[in-house]
Amino acid sequence: MADGSGFSHQLVASHRFPEVLITNLNRDVAVYALGIGACGRDAVDEDELKYVYHENGQKSIQVLPTFSALFSVGIMMKGLDIPGLDYDPRLLLHGQQYIELYQPFPSSASLVNKSSLAGLHDKGKAAIAEIETKTYEKGSGKLLCMGRSTAFLRGAGGFSKSSQPYSYSTYPKDQIGAIEIPKSLPSAVFQDLTQPSQALLYRLSGDYNPLHSDPNIATVAGFSRPILHGLCTLGFAVRAVIKSICRGDANAVKNILGRFLLHVYPGETLITEMWLQGSRVFYQTKVKERNRAVLAGYVDLRHIPSAL
Repeated sequence: MADGSGFSHQLVASHRFPEVLITNLNRDVAVYALGIGACGRDAVDEDELKYVYHENGQKSIQVLPTFSALFSVGIMMKGLDIPGLDYDPRLLLHGQQYIELYQPFPSSASLVNKSSLAGLHDKGKAAIAEIETKTYEKGSGKLLCMGRSTAFLRGAGGFSKSSQPYSYSTYPKDQIGAIEIPKSLPSAVFQDLTQPSQALLYRLSGDYNPLHSDPNIATVAGFSRPILHGLCTLGFAVRAVIKSICRGDANAVKNILGRFLLHVYPGETLITEMWLQGSRVFYQTKVKERNRAVLAGYVDLRHIPSAL
């Protein structure tokens, strides 16, 4: 079904991006861990040192589950390469991130990422794109994880020619509905301080959008100064869940959903509140200095740590 603009559900559903091969992971995963605050308060933190160092060498370090959220960043920054859909990738904002983890990441493996366009919506002055990325271990072909990224593309809307704005999505309904944060007292609360240089460190993991480093671009986008990457804030929040609820066991994490509500400025303090309900941890992250919620979502666990 087309809307007269050349867009059709078949066109969107069949759109594929070039496969991406990733090698030499052990350095990348360590830089990523530092970028989301691991060992930021204690260089020998017994729960987090394993993400950046191992006595048997870097090939033995563990991989944080949110590392997989990086795999679609390059696609969004380079452009979706869809005729009629134009936007400035420097002004792109991340709206939501969903991750399914099927088995732990081997830090010494080579990975193959296969991405497709899972949804596209015309919102008038902007568009919303949904990208699905599946990650396989090269050689064995084992599916390691699947991620779905939702991006807000400023200036890309208005491509529908019919009275009904174009909208198509393959997202399950439970990933697009409202997130109900419990009203009860949280099961745990974790406070963490981002550094003024946090965005400059995080960008070394591959997200070089100047919105997070260039004051002039930040001003054009409507911010007083460069903002922290949304995926960096997500990394801080999931680290809080792993440390507070999972007792440092990152392999307990099964699924992750994060919805970005507001920007964070590097140097601000993040407070993550968590509610354990069955095998699901609902969480909400606030900026202490402004008392504003910036992120909300849930983390599904494979098992509940016995110490809880």
